[in-house]
Amino acid sequence: MPTALITGATAGIGAAFARRIAKDGLDLVLVARNRERLDETAESLRQDYGVAVEVLPADLAEDAGIAAVEERLRQGVDLLVNNAGFGHQGTFLDVPVEEELRMLKVHCEAVLRLTYAALPGMRNRRKGGIINVSSVAAFLTRGTYGASKAWVVSFSQAIAQDVKDPNVKVMALCPGFVHTEFHERAKMDTSGIPEALWLNADDVVDAALKDLKKGVQVSVPGPQYKAVVGLSKFMPRNLVGRLSSRTGRRYD
Repeated sequence: MPTALITGATAGIGAAFARRIAKDGLDLVLVARNRERLDETAESLRQDYGVAVEVLPADLAEDAGIAAVEERLRQGVDLLVNNAGFGHQGTFLDVPVEEELRMLKVHCEAVLRLTYAALPGMRNRRKGGIINVSSVAAFLTRGTYGASKAWVVSFSQAIAQDVKDPNVKVMALCPGFVHTEFHERAKMDTSGIPEALWLNADDVVDAALKDLKKGVQVSVPGPQYKAVVGLSKFMPRNLVGRLSSRTGRRYD
């Protein structure tokens, strides 16, 4: 039975991926730090969709957590969704350097290592997909969060070109503001964000899976964010930085 492994699978975009993929009939391996939430999510998916669901508690900010997921990926999966991530409140010097390094561990090192663990089996089978969840912040000059997400985009594009197999797809997913627990967990003030800028997690997942099937390398859900990303390519970098700084505390 085809299997998908999802990190950060118990909330937000990760949970939306789990529901949609289970609905499509794939078995699941769910990765997150909280064992209790993993078990609750897994049981709900089993009951609602009749699929097999494994749980793998792991903290991707720790080497042991990454290694545990690497080991499972080497056993073979058909789809990997690198979704785990978090944000910080405040600008660069407001955040302890230990937390910045933890962010790089989760957003960059874990994504690299898990992609490296999953790809050989996909190439051997000549079938598979990897979705690395980035952000629209990747296209804006704002802090470690935006820089780490820009790395995810560049890395995903490079790997997609290196694979050279149309049946093995690698894609960066770059959503904007999404109604999830993300901002609440980071204690970010989102009161000033217009409703028109908010996306629904299920819609983001639908767009991502459609784009992956088409072989898109960078998926930007929502016409409003396609416009933002398109305009950012033609704006001076210092102007992009000033504009992003006005909303940076909310997502970065």
